Amino acid sequence: MQRFETYLNENLPKVPSFHPVYEEALGVMLTAGGKRFRPMLLLNIVDAYEPMLYNGALPVALALEMFHTYSLIHDDLPAMDDADLRRGHETLHKRFDEVTAILAGDALNTDAFYLISKAPLRADVKIKLVELLARDGGSRGMVLGQAMDCYFENTPLDIEQVKTLHKNKTAKLIATSMQMGAVIVGLEKRVQDALYDFGIDLGLLFQIQDDIIDETQSEEEAGKPTGNDSDKNSFVNLLGLEKSVEEANTLAKDLQRRFESFDEKLQMALQPLMNTYLYRHN
Repeated sequence: MQRFETYLNENLPKVPSFHPVYEEALGVMLTAGGKRFRPMLLLNIVDAYEPMLYNGALPVALALEMFHTYSLIHDDLPAMDDADLRRGHETLHKRFDEVTAILAGDALNTDAFYLISKAPLRADVKIKLVELLARDGGSRGMVLGQAMDCYFENTPLDIEQVKTLHKNKTAKLIATSMQMGAVIVGLEKRVQDALYDFGIDLGLLFQIQDDIIDETQSEEEAGKPTGNDSDKNSFVNLLGLEKSVEEANTLAKDLQRRFESFDEKLQMALQPLMNTYLYRHN
């Protein structure tokens, strides 16, 4: 991912003005680290099938990271999680102020679509990429999940409702990152659909693992506040730690089985991800 990291640092939002912190605020959380999980999914798929399109896909990968970062900035706001720490750094509203954080998040959201529109890819491909990110990042996806998470914070949900919440809040953006990579390289719809479904379950696994981390790791180990999910509809709160670990391992085994049905190029693209995430809690 070094190529992506270099690209990100060379293409941070540049908006010179007489505002003392606006431009800095746009880039702070982008350069604060993070797994680069969504860009990695997209770029690995592109690199496996059409390495010549890798450079053309970099703006789309950065768009995904910008969009994800906007969601984190807003998620940390006092009106939502009221978090002081993200990726081991002060959250944006703590470093600057709440207005700056809200506006920086708004800007990164919009700039994500601007980046896709300017990518050196075919127009029909870019239209499809915009459609997919808007579909799963907006009112039918991530925002719906966040609305559910906030509204039902003190109201216990059943396991299917919790899965629906996290499919929307977390999994859809992961799944769409994979599908967007498949669109760029022109994989057939059957493969796109299989990848998307795989991504939804991968996103659920990711969320269960995140809930386990919140329960078992210190703030220093996790690089963000932990132990704050007591009022939330987390898998650990609903199932308990032991059953959550069992659920994660069952899901990981199913994902491994499906992974083995993919063609060689797709397996090559997804292998680093499998190594890192699938057996974290075995």
